[in-house]
Amino acid sequence: MPKNLMRALAYCGVIALSLSPFSTSAAEPAKAALKVAFVYVSPVGQAGWSYQHDLGRREMLRALDGQAKATVVEAVAEGADAERVMRDLAAQGHQLIFATSFGYLEPALKVAADFPAVKFEHAGGYKTAANLGTYDSRYYEARYLAGMVAGHGSKSGVAGYVAGFPVPEVVQGINAFALGMLAVNPQAQVKVVWLNSWFDPARERDAALALVNQGADVLTNHSGSPAVPLVAEEKGVKLLAYQSDMSAFAPHAQLAAVTHQWGAFYTRTAREVLAGQWRPQAVWGGMREGQVRLSALSKTLPAEVTKSVLAKEKEIVAGRFVPFSGQLVDNHGQIKQTGGTMADAQIAQMNWFVQGVVGSVPAMR
Repeated sequence: MPKNLMRALAYCGVIALSLSPFSTSAAEPAKAALKVAFVYVSPVGQAGWSYQHDLGRREMLRALDGQAKATVVEAVAEGADAERVMRDLAAQGHQLIFATSFGYLEPALKVAADFPAVKFEHAGGYKTAANLGTYDSRYYEARYLAGMVAGHGSKSGVAGYVAGFPVPEVVQGINAFALGMLAVNPQAQVKVVWLNSWFDPARERDAALALVNQGADVLTNHSGSPAVPLVAEEKGVKLLAYQSDMSAFAPHAQLAAVTHQWGAFYTRTAREVLAGQWRPQAVWGGMREGQVRLSALSKTLPAEVTKSVLAKEKEIVAGRFVPFSGQLVDNHGQIKQTGGTMADAQIAQMNWFVQGVVGSVPAMR
């Protein structure tokens, strides 16, 4: 047999051996996709708190490209229902569970203690555990900018704020919004109506209407549905949207939107679990980290207003300006801070209103 033919046959034999199912160098089986679960306090809908978390979930799945699969449970009430749902998800083999509402903290801690191999992340929480971390955003940074826009957009100098529960995160947003508005109009007022609910479209609508009747010509909110934007559009007042860009619901009313951006955090967390590098942390990101933005600035705003707001945004991102800095006085006239910058620990426990806010912070029930 010619030598060249012998070489060719031998080469083909090597290739055949390498492709054989009995080859000792066969590829290792692919790892199973990470099972991730998301628990939402409201329906996902087309905008709002849960919708923004779900956008983050979708971004995570795209980024991980088959390395993760996700389960979503919508409209889960805080308390016993949340505990039952998370317990079921853990028992079904989910390795990472995102509990996306403030009232899910205690249920998540209970379930985490019973499923130590499962990783839990709680949105807005103030307690961690060996297998539970927390994550939140400095929404107040973008709220300050929204207040600046409101100060320029309001003719009456009165803004209405529809607020969910009197927890520090909500109080921070109200105060930062008021400070931004006061920086533009020192006589401005922010009137607050509490809902004691995160998602109740009918009550959100009633609260917004009441604020308009009290003279507010700008509305904003910390609640979960598009009800407040719809009232702004209906009544011809201005809107500073929250959580999502609400221009689809208030195309004429919306001046800007404070939007939540969760995709990068969810992707990073899932990758840490996949790599065996996840550790429980208390994450508190802001505009610098891209977790919150002032979006959809209206083209109807004067150019000088847009320029001043964007300049302040750059200062916040660069760390040259902090909304809770300088002298701060509460709405009873008591000095809360003489100067400097408020520490995170104080911001995290904020339970009082700045001067210019009409209303009070009730105790949580």
